[in-house]
Amino acid sequence: MLRENTNDLLAFMAVARERSFTRAAAKLGVSRSALSHTIRNLEERLGLRLLARTTRSVGLTEAGARLLDTIRLTATEHPTYTILWPRVSELLRQYPDIKVEIVVDYGLRDIVVERFDAGVRVGESIARDMIVVPISPALRSAVVCSPAYLARHGVPATPQDLTTHACINMRLPTHDTIFEWEFEKRGQSLNMRVDGPAVVNTLALRLNAALDGVGLAYMPEDYAMPHIEAGRLVRVLEDWCDPYPGCHLFYPSRRQMTPAFALLVEALRYRA
Repeated sequence: MLRENTNDLLAFMAVARERSFTRAAAKLGVSRSALSHTIRNLEERLGLRLLARTTRSVGLTEAGARLLDTIRLTATEHPTYTILWPRVSELLRQYPDIKVEIVVDYGLRDIVVERFDAGVRVGESIARDMIVVPISPALRSAVVCSPAYLARHGVPATPQDLTTHACINMRLPTHDTIFEWEFEKRGQSLNMRVDGPAVVNTLALRLNAALDGVGLAYMPEDYAMPHIEAGRLVRVLEDWCDPYPGCHLFYPSRRQMTPAFALLVEALRYRA
């Protein structure tokens, strides 16, 4: 249904932005009468009057204005910078009336209680009462370090070998705990508690610490790959880093789909 109604949503956004059926129709390449018919169908389907029409101008009703309210999203660093923001920025360039607020956070927030429209997480950690939309392919993790660190300390052959290495830890705010490094190889799962000279709470600091030769760091593969390919980082334990479910957008099943939010969902949706 969402994809079928995309043209109606685009039409409403165009009229709301131009404040004119004539100018909006010209931008969309349709006739004024066809555009007016599209908007009437949308209003009938929603059961709301969205536009206040006069002989001289077109304005938004209160209900129409509400459809253009700010969309609030929450996500952790990695999907925000690699998936969410590139697509949101393109959407905002196309539809400058849409407003999006993004909160970068590791706290696994309750999006209903904290009044977010949607959140982003890996697929395996989303409540069952949410609508889930894939926004990335399967992902992999990587354990990396600088060539200088590897020359001094050698290559860990198994996750258990990490107990003798300097590891850069990540503290999660959810339970104020140190993140365990998660490994999987041919169906065998293993979580490791590691130790080292540094504990950080951002992905960027983990990367910088690894580049500076402080120790081994655990992070998303695509985040580290440019530095691996450039020779600034070396990857270890690759055979213990099987793919895991990719990132998903999630939102309450009872949420009313507004035109702006519907456009956002379609912009983020992953298509293989």
